[in-house]
Amino acid sequence: MKRIIFHIDVNSAYLSWESVWRIQHGATIDLRNIPSVVGGDPKNRSGIILAKSIPAKERGVKTGETLYSAFEKCKDLVVVPPNYSLYVKCSDAMNTIFREYTPKVQRYSVDESFLDVTGTENIWGNPIKLAYIIKERIKKELGFTVSVGISENKLLAKMASDMKKPDGVTTIFKKDIKTKMWHLDVGELFMVGRRTLNKLHNLGIETIGDLANFDLEVLRYKLKSHGEMIYRYANGIEDSEVRKSNRLDIKGIGNSTTTSFDIDNKNEALMVLLSLCETVGMRLRDAKYITSLISVSIKTSEFVKYSHQQKIFTPTDSTNIIYEYAKKLFNEMWKGENIRHIGVRVSEFSDNDIIQLNMIHRNNEKMKKLDKVIDSIRTKYDSNAIVRGCFIGSDIKPLTGGTHDGDYPVMSSIL
Repeated sequence: MKRIIFHIDVNSAYLSWESVWRIQHGATIDLRNIPSVVGGDPKNRSGIILAKSIPAKERGVKTGETLYSAFEKCKDLVVVPPNYSLYVKCSDAMNTIFREYTPKVQRYSVDESFLDVTGTENIWGNPIKLAYIIKERIKKELGFTVSVGISENKLLAKMASDMKKPDGVTTIFKKDIKTKMWHLDVGELFMVGRRTLNKLHNLGIETIGDLANFDLEVLRYKLKSHGEMIYRYANGIEDSEVRKSNRLDIKGIGNSTTTSFDIDNKNEALMVLLSLCETVGMRLRDAKYITSLISVSIKTSEFVKYSHQQKIFTPTDSTNIIYEYAKKLFNEMWKGENIRHIGVRVSEFSDNDIIQLNMIHRNNEKMKKLDKVIDSIRTKYDSNAIVRGCFIGSDIKPLTGGTHDGDYPVMSSIL
């Protein structure tokens, strides 16, 4: 039986999710209909754009550029900060719907999934009909749009979903690749990045069809195993299974900030560090993990970078404990230089339901309950509804965080 694979991708995911959430909470303006972006704080000297609306794109705004550059192109640009906990919840809701149609769902990243719907025709009808059922249900129930690619393997399904955005359904089967894929620029093929693209251009390869019909031995010689892989992809050859995975694989959780002024005072630096630990701790607990590796990085005004990390014997999700280790690491590496950037990251996770097995400090349970209460208040009302007293009257934000979307993988290199 020929496999039927869906690749479902959220259109402008971060911006769509922000817009839906705001409308549900009383906003009258849809961010998707105005020049808007998800990115850092406009006051931040190096805020980066993570997602943009179509009107912003039409004004020349690009994903990955600085807010400063974007404002030069679009003076009335609306900027909203990223909210990764919201994005994971939206992703969870979407994947819950997927699993109502097939148990074979592979969450490929926070905003895209593969579904193996082979053999479901007797239940849901032909694959195109099912794709529209799922797509329209997500739009109606969750409020955002997706694009669906349909094929007999994951590669071609992923290529297909990119062809009709937003809110489209596209098929590419192996019999279609000559007419639907080969005319495309070779840079549009999955796993052809900038460096590979330059090498292919040097070989005279401009389109996917050029690559599909190129001498395989030359590709192996020039690009090693990667050359053979993209040659196979250009010919639509890929046979990996849809691996069932319900939980998004988060490799690390980190926050960083570029300060609006250079910091030369230790107390101010530690307050920034604490504000970063506040957001890291909240995100860690929201993801239901505990950490056993804590890392701190700083960048001086002369752009010299330092970083230290430490493994901890007892995994934790406590903001206070994370801060104590972060402060120790900071004190070890800071030599008094002016600081313009500070970052905190936690990794090497375990599920938080095993925390009781490793209890050493008698106060751990008290801190755990306190963190839970604080998180619930901030989630229900506002992130600044409850703050530490040391931040009262200070110019430093009680909760600070940068744009570490890398913690939630945008794309894996493995299908």
